This record gives sequence, C-alpha cells and structure tokens, in this order.
Amino acid sequence: MQDKPTSFSIKDWADDDKPRKKLVLKGYAALSDAELIAILIGSGNRDESAVALSKRILASTNNNLNELGKLTIKQLMQFNGIGEAKAITIIAALEVGRRRRGETAQKITKINSSKDVFELLQPILGELPHEEFWIVYLNNSSKVLHREQLSKGGITGTLVDIRLVLKQALEYGAVGIILAHNHPSSTLRPSAADKQITNKLKIAAEALDIKVLDHVIITEKAYFSFADEQLL
Repeated sequence: MQDKPTSFSIKDWADDDKPRKKLVLKGYAALSDAELIAILIGSGNRDESAVALSKRILASTNNNLNELGKLTIKQLMQFNGIGEAKAITIIAALEVGRRRRGETAQKITKINSSKDVFELLQPILGELPHEEFWIVYLNNSSKVLHREQLSKGGITGTLVDIRLVLKQALEYGAVGIILAHNHPSSTLRPSAADKQITNKLKIAAEALDIKVLDHVIITEKAYFSFADEQLL
C-alpha cells in the first residue's frame, strides 16, 4: 500500500516560502506590505527571514510605502541581505505602482471638485523633493483641455510667469484655469507668496474673461483648496 502524501500547514513551510504560498492560496489582498516585499527579495540573511528583513526595512520608513519608494539603491543596500539586485527589484516594483496610479489619473478628463484636481496631479507632484507649479486649463464644461508644468524650483519655492499662463490659456481656448503646486515639506498651509500669486493671476485673468477656479496645494497624502476654503 502506498503511503498517503504528507500534508503541511503554513507553519511547516520554510519562512521564505510562506508569502508565496499564502498568495497562491489566499490571494494578494491577504498579504501584508512586508510579505509582498519579501516575495520581491526572495530571501533574507543568515539571521532574518525575508519577511523579517522586509519588516525592518519598512520600519525604517515608518511603514510608509511612499517613503520606501524614495530610498536609493545605496540606502537599501545598507540593510544586511539586500544587495544591488534586490534593491533594484524593490525600486522597480514601487515605480511600477507609482506609474499605475499615474495611468488612473490620466482617465480624469473633467474637474468637478478639488479632489479631482488632487487625483489628477498627486501622482505627478505628491512625492517630489522639490516644488513645481502646474496649470490645468478647462473649457466651459470643466473638461481638461491641457495640463502643464509652468515652472520647477527648489524646495523653498518656484517662479510663476503670469503672462505665459494667460497666453497659453488663450491658445487652448480655456475659460477656466486651476493652479496647483506641491509642498515637499508636507505642510498644507498656504504661504504669503501662494496667496499673492493666486490673487495676481485672478486679477489678470479676469481682464481676459478667464476665471481662476482654484489653487490646490498638493502633498503626498492630502491637499488644500483655495476654493474650498473660500480664499478666492
């Protein structure tokens, strides 16, 4: 008589195999962030399983995947068990996720609220270490005609050319524009300069029958709307 095949529970599997088998049996939604990263790196080091090492890497970024995505190859290689190939794999996977969010944002063709502005531009601006100023040009149905980076600056601020904004608005046939820029510091409070440029653009645009509909400050996870806060 043949012996029956031995059945193993998940606790009997090798530590580095557990996340893979768990994904097969229960689906990707059942895995923690650390378990998903463990699948990417495949193995840990002499003292840690892939999951334990992944947990330690995540802990260094306060368990924030966006912060993890900002680490360089050199920074990741500081962890025992992470060589160049594993570091590249982690960075590549997180970049794919970022681009996936960007594709979702491209499907937004009409702006109905400040949240739509955030969803449209957060994948572009949310994680930048420097400040950028963008303009979204809209028609009279609030459909997006064009979005464009107007300027790029250091972490302390960026320059805005009002004449260029209005010239392009006329070229695109826009009747409304939305201003947007990011705050790398993650603060949502508008600065005096933010308020000043908003007011200048609003006054200049009104002379051409173009309306400044909003100015949205974007950070990694949140946003501030001048329109929502009745600052326009």
